[in-house]
Amino acid sequence: MEEAYVRLLCPECGKNWESTPSELPGCKRVYHCPGCHASRRMAEFTRTERDLETLQTLR
Repeated sequence: MEEAYVRLLCPECGKNWESTPSELPGCKRVYHCPGCHASRRMAEFTRTERDLETLQTLR
């Protein structure tokens, strides 16, 4: 069975990475970029609407 992943992009430093929804907080929770430590709502780090939908569905 393949696990879903969410593609992330920091709006401040431009860091790109992937993570599984189980490793991430809910969409409205504050998240900190592992690159620059910028703090924003988790939803603002998702790269696309599809990534946001995946996070909302599996989280």
